[in-house]
Amino acid sequence: MKKIINRPEDYALDMLKGIYVAHGKEVKAANGDLRAYCTARKHEGKVAIITGGGSGHLPLFLGYVGEGLLDACAVGDVFQSPSAKTIYSATQEVEAGAGVLYLYGNYTGDIMNFDMAAEMCEDDDIPVHSIVGADDVASNTDPGKRRGVAGIFFLYKCAGAKAAAGGTLDEVLAAAQAAKDATRTIGFSLTPCILPEVGHPNFTLDDNEMSMGMGIHGEPGVWNGPLKTADEIAAECMEKLLADMPVPAGDEVAVLINGLGATSQEELYILYGSVANILKEKGIKVYRSFIGEYATSMEMMGASISICKMVNDAMRHQIDYPCHTPFYCQQQDEAMTGGVTDGGCDGTRGNSCAL
Repeated sequence: MKKIINRPEDYALDMLKGIYVAHGKEVKAANGDLRAYCTARKHEGKVAIITGGGSGHLPLFLGYVGEGLLDACAVGDVFQSPSAKTIYSATQEVEAGAGVLYLYGNYTGDIMNFDMAAEMCEDDDIPVHSIVGADDVASNTDPGKRRGVAGIFFLYKCAGAKAAAGGTLDEVLAAAQAAKDATRTIGFSLTPCILPEVGHPNFTLDDNEMSMGMGIHGEPGVWNGPLKTADEIAAECMEKLLADMPVPAGDEVAVLINGLGATSQEELYILYGSVANILKEKGIKVYRSFIGEYATSMEMMGASISICKMVNDAMRHQIDYPCHTPFYCQQQDEAMTGGVTDGGCDGTRGNSCAL
């Protein structure tokens, strides 16, 4: 195992210490709990949105804490759920009088601990609603049992924009639910990753072999087999996504091409080109594209494809809403009607830049 670490068991805490030192003006730890990662810019009267999950997925989950997005994140060890105590500490820090939305991935440990934290909040008369991202079509035919993966980004965007605009707790939940209903994801891996405390790969793939539908923790996929071309991968992925959520010709989608940690930007753009060609052939318009690392799996090589169907102008506005965190930003562009440019981009509605 080759990693830039100190003690393997300190991986998550050392990572957090580095982030607080680098971005101390924007984020803070609640009550001295480094794992209760909170915005330093609390807005009174705003619905607070709190996420959480295991380390090893940056910029997911804590990377989306900031202006126009989330207010806090409870951080677990690598691929491990955060504790109910940490979730509760983060909630106490950022709750601002308008209630709290818990928004996180559909994993058993996370659900259990967020539910426990919600019960603690109930004792404090803090209103809490909860919603889980469950966008991975390869993980289960039952939508309620699907894993939450990179598509949760669209839930963050829509809920965060609604909260920033002064929406009520019910309205923020509704925005997240609309994005959840409109989002589907499928991923594939080319290599395993190594958890620091384990010290060896979490699964095996032969040379020139890939795994279609594998989860971001190494959960089994749909098949393992010979590596396919970008066009072939895109075709299989888009077939599965559009079969699960049909999109009529003339409709618009936002597309997220997400790298899993060790895939080059060049390869992600090759994959996006293949996806864009398929959508064009089907008469489906791309409203906005997001290409980069949004939800990783340590140093796993591979990618995922997410589509979010634009169901109305409210969702378009939420997807376009400006935001800023230490890891990600979209900037307002007054020259565009209701649009934004993304940090470091050229002013056209296109790819977002993770900073």
